[in-house]
Amino acid sequence: MSLSLRLTGAEVLLPDGLARTDLNLACGHITDTAQPREVDLTGFLVLPGMVDAHGDGFEKHLAPRRGAMKNMGQGLIAAEAELAANGITTAVLAQFYSWEGGMRGPDFAERVFTGLQEVRPRLDTDLRVQLRFETPMLDDYDAMQDMVRRFEIPYVVFNDHLPHDALEKGKRPPRLTGQALRIGRNPEKHLEYMQELHARMGEVPAALAPLTRSLAAEGICMGSHDDRTSAQRADWHAMGVRIAEFPETQEAAEAAKATGDGVILGAPNVVRGGSHNGNVSAIDLAAMGLCDALASDYHYPSLRRAAFLLADGGVTDLAGAWSLVSAGPARLLGLTDRDTLTPGQRADLVILDATTRDICATISGGRVTHLRGAAAARFLG
Repeated sequence: MSLSLRLTGAEVLLPDGLARTDLNLACGHITDTAQPREVDLTGFLVLPGMVDAHGDGFEKHLAPRRGAMKNMGQGLIAAEAELAANGITTAVLAQFYSWEGGMRGPDFAERVFTGLQEVRPRLDTDLRVQLRFETPMLDDYDAMQDMVRRFEIPYVVFNDHLPHDALEKGKRPPRLTGQALRIGRNPEKHLEYMQELHARMGEVPAALAPLTRSLAAEGICMGSHDDRTSAQRADWHAMGVRIAEFPETQEAAEAAKATGDGVILGAPNVVRGGSHNGNVSAIDLAAMGLCDALASDYHYPSLRRAAFLLADGGVTDLAGAWSLVSAGPARLLGLTDRDTLTPGQRADLVILDATTRDICATISGGRVTHLRGAAAARFLG
């Protein structure tokens, strides 16, 4: 059951900035009707719940060691707890469908999606999924689309992580043996499979066009990953792929914005002060207005930290910075019911200590998903 509460005393982040005002919750939504039960949150900040448009931090809960996790549902419940502790009220679990196999293979994706279907009625955080499909897998195009339909996957992102340079030169890609053995595959067979995929890359553009048309006709949101050039982004845009995830260059980000496409950048890039592999700085792109949303990528705590780093660093004000982890990603995902703390919107919010900025409570759809410390005393007292 969702809470009916009147939160008082806190500074609430509204579209125009922080304001000391009451916030009323009822029937899972923000309401302008005063609720009888009051919780005094003096000394706290109340901000919109974070929407994570792309994260794979959940993987460690599903397979902390190879073969150690047999029950996908229990791993997803543990992942939800981590998400909630980090103020995330809507999360997109980025699951691979890849030639790499193991946790990135199609069989594992099937298990993840089946597990989520089973436990979703027991979760309060809105867990959604994204299928990260490797475009060189030409023989899997039909199977992938069947998976999207069966599990009603709303978001598909296209990747290509084949080490083309090494394969083109006839070289053995680095770390191939270890990667193959880790997924239980013969290294030579694994290399042979990669070479076969690389040899057919000339067929990929002609196969992608009907696939993206079909997905678009079914209302599937689509994104590209790691674009480097404006030409790459133009090609994706022409196929109806309207989100650019983690563009590696300013050129690619500018090309996306020029055509009205959304740009998602990695929050860890902001926290680190730059990309870990030498790509364009997310801070620089945000300062140039070339960022619509930040995503956790591989580290859920980075969302909150990145927003405050941008605000404290003067890149934007708090309202603008926080929109990159709330309203911005919600808009790209078509979730118009959870972008602000205004009447009629979902009661998705995070409560922070105003001094330390520690996350003390998270409420998703009017339900408490995380509660600790002094905030717990206020709610339970």
